[in-house]
Amino acid sequence: MAAPEPPCRATCPDRRPWRLDGAASTGARPGVTRWKTGEVTTPPPYAPSADRYDAMTYRRCGRSGLQLPAISLGLWHNFGDDKPFETQRAILRRAFDRGVTHFDLANNYGPPYGAAETNFGRHLRDDFRPYRDELVISTKAGYDMWPGPYGEWGSRKYVLASLDQSLHRMGLDYVDIFYSHRIDPDTPLEETMGALDTAVRQGKALYAGISSYSAERTREAAAILRDLGTPLLIHQPSYSMLNRWVEGGDPSLLEVIEDEGVGCIAFSPLAQGMLTDRYLDGVPDDSRAAQGKSLDPGLLTDESLSHVRALNDVARGRGQSLAQLALAWVLRDPRVTSALIGASSVGQLDDSLAALENLDFADEELATVEAHAVDSGINLWARSSDS
Repeated sequence: MAAPEPPCRATCPDRRPWRLDGAASTGARPGVTRWKTGEVTTPPPYAPSADRYDAMTYRRCGRSGLQLPAISLGLWHNFGDDKPFETQRAILRRAFDRGVTHFDLANNYGPPYGAAETNFGRHLRDDFRPYRDELVISTKAGYDMWPGPYGEWGSRKYVLASLDQSLHRMGLDYVDIFYSHRIDPDTPLEETMGALDTAVRQGKALYAGISSYSAERTREAAAILRDLGTPLLIHQPSYSMLNRWVEGGDPSLLEVIEDEGVGCIAFSPLAQGMLTDRYLDGVPDDSRAAQGKSLDPGLLTDESLSHVRALNDVARGRGQSLAQLALAWVLRDPRVTSALIGASSVGQLDDSLAALENLDFADEELATVEAHAVDSGINLWARSSDS
């Protein structure tokens, strides 16, 4: 089958094939045909793998009609202006080729703020526009985005303005899921949920979601949205073997979302990198901890690393990497719709997706994990979830 026509080829005069006669200034091979759109140069039109849906597992999101891949791709890190555009493209293409249909963003992902959405918009335009209806794209508003009193939290003014900006950066008419990124203790929950309802009614979002809300606040948010006629689709909490706050309380967050019929997508299932092989033998210079990016090196104590190494032994006994074990463990609970991962390379993405090859646990494995899956003080979002 011939490769699909690039989007807008017939209608956009500036989108045209061009041939490089020399490669001295670009690093490209002579005679390679590329597509040029404005200032963006891309390889020939992307044609996704024909078997992309054969191996991925999809799970229903709560009691809704929407299904999400068991592993989704988040663009919190690695999609700002500090990362090569070609590397981003390779990761996104590989993800979609492997059946990852859900890409998760937020207004302030970067760096700088907004860059992840802007870059994703370029990738969408160049590669994924013909496949928009096969994608679930989400974004969020809640954390600081621009100066002044209207640039963060949960006011109607901020939430709806932020969504308009996000749509503009990505070149989209709508997102599939729009989240309140954190609880705003000073704004009535009715106002924030009302803004999400307005976004759905305006056709700028298909579904409403919340992130890092406590069990009590989640139940309140679900009730408000239900009364407005826009059901709460999904909650996005942090959850990992080293950060198990969603299991605590009476009722727990997991119990509330089950009762309310709300889906759950767990972010930071690798505990900001602690549940990988990166720190088994120390702190690498290029790691998040060494660079002060979302992981405090002070958390890498001898005690915490002893637990991580014990979990790594469990992973090896299962024929998995530590990261694969961590993802499989989060997905062991049927209330968890999807695990949200990041990836800095195609290899790292593939390693994470390989977790789906073994999601079953023996009782003795779960018992060993339970002994070492202890809180490690890495819930950076506790201020919101404790409100």
